[in-house]
Amino acid sequence: MRQDKHIHTPFCPHGSTDALEGYIEKAISSGFKEISFTEHAPLPDSFIDPTPLKDSGMDFALLEAYFTSIAKVKHQYAKDISILCGLEVDFIEGFEQQTTHFLNQYGEHLDDAILSVHFLRDQSRYVCIDYSPEVFMAFATQLGSTTRVYEHYYNTVEKSIVADLGPYKPKRIGHPTLVHKFQLAHKENINDTAMIQQVLRTMHTHNYELDVNSAGLVKEFCLEPYPPYPMITYAKSLGIPLVFGSDAHTIKGLHQQYDTIKELL
Repeated sequence: MRQDKHIHTPFCPHGSTDALEGYIEKAISSGFKEISFTEHAPLPDSFIDPTPLKDSGMDFALLEAYFTSIAKVKHQYAKDISILCGLEVDFIEGFEQQTTHFLNQYGEHLDDAILSVHFLRDQSRYVCIDYSPEVFMAFATQLGSTTRVYEHYYNTVEKSIVADLGPYKPKRIGHPTLVHKFQLAHKENINDTAMIQQVLRTMHTHNYELDVNSAGLVKEFCLEPYPPYPMITYAKSLGIPLVFGSDAHTIKGLHQQYDTIKELL
């Protein structure tokens, strides 16, 4: 069944104003049977977004409107396509309790959810690892090497998998190799295969789905999916459920590179 289960919406502060109906109608015309809107959840109140515009997550004040809007189109298009109401929830080390509280409060509204790592902690501050090549490389300099950034990222993803975030914790791990986003910018050939395989084994042990995310294929400094092709195959060999996600922030990006990846799913 054709499905795309990582899609953003006009509620994304760093995305586009493209209407929900436009995404849905493109999905229907492209032969997709199920889609999941997974907007960036509001960040914890006490967390200071390190990005310049502080626009990484949905405004908390818009959350109820988001749920209402998804419910409306879900009903409107029910005969044509299955639409899931979801969120992409950030795992932020040190904010597990606040994240659990949020999920306990709003989890009953969700049909689907993704747990992702975008922020890495360094002592008392946080870095948005996928914001820009400059931010990434400055963080690598601070930690001592690019390899250490990779290690820190995968360690944090593993912590997200084993963390107790309550009964509404997402069961799909988002783009677990997002740390590759700027690999063609830093130009270091880092062999992280063993690290990725360890993450995938932990996912398998804890019964998580994998977000097979095509967005990396269209990022100029990445040019591969998250995770890369051999690791998708490895995940499949472990029996991890593979779930395609275009991570679209625009209608144009919806289902991007699906035909490139579909044979691996």
